[in-house]
Amino acid sequence: MDQNVALLRNWDAPIARWQEKAAPAIRSGRRMAIRDYVSQLDPQADCQEIAWLSSCYEFPWDTTRSLEFALFRVFGVAKGSPLLVKTGEFVQRTQKRYDDTVLILSEILESGGYDTPRGNAALVRMNKQHGRFQIPNDEFLYTLSTFIFEPIRWNEKYGWRPLTESERLASYYFWTEIGRRMGIRDIPESIEAYNRFNRAFEAAEFRYSPDNEVIAYATRNLMLSWFLPKWMYGLGAPFVHALIDDTLLEAVGMKPAPKWLQSFVRGSVRLRGKLAALLPPRKHPRLLTKTKSKTYPDGYVISELGADKGA
Repeated sequence: MDQNVALLRNWDAPIARWQEKAAPAIRSGRRMAIRDYVSQLDPQADCQEIAWLSSCYEFPWDTTRSLEFALFRVFGVAKGSPLLVKTGEFVQRTQKRYDDTVLILSEILESGGYDTPRGNAALVRMNKQHGRFQIPNDEFLYTLSTFIFEPIRWNEKYGWRPLTESERLASYYFWTEIGRRMGIRDIPESIEAYNRFNRAFEAAEFRYSPDNEVIAYATRNLMLSWFLPKWMYGLGAPFVHALIDDTLLEAVGMKPAPKWLQSFVRGSVRLRGKLAALLPPRKHPRLLTKTKSKTYPDGYVISELGADKGA
């Protein structure tokens, strides 16, 4: 038996059921087979299955990159950054904060959704982490919106194909249900309304503050550390900046990359998407929860992810 399939069958029931249902599409060898399969599903009722297929099969690399930049967008909100600096997690333990966030979200996405034991445990852990602080509802709403719209926008620019309407709606239903389980209030009742909120919030709240700059630089340097020695950060930084819009760069105190470099970097990422479209479809899921992380090389326990293990 294939090792990945055996692993999935040992997980919670939804994964085994989804794997069986989608097996003909996954094994077909057609690049658009999963897209066509998803078109037969209900974006609301099947949002967890669609999110699993998107993040683990169709767009694993794009999902990871887009959510990294989704996190970065939160740093442009000046009224929220003092708390992020005060906790020390983004500045003093940047890699751990990143790994904790990735693993909590990946447990929900990869283990069968928020109704499974592991998915629910991750959601409970996330709520306990947030519950230690007084975070305004509108900041929760904005952060949640970035998880919906940044992957959509990334794929429109750089993915091997854009998300379909069913996939976009499924993302909206998936993340807004998580938001409700987090106790977030006044979630917009349509994806269009939520998109308008996202744009309006950025227009109103993106402005420079020193705290924005502190956490943005720490996170950018973390990204650079994955590929470069520290002495080369100055050379590598413009390549990261090239993928960030000028409005956000101004809010976090970073200089835009030269126009020629923006064109080169963005063109290179678009080319990567075009080449990916020519490759055979993925037959096995990419699972971040089963990938060794820098913080937890020997594995992790969901209840111990995050800043305060006693929380």
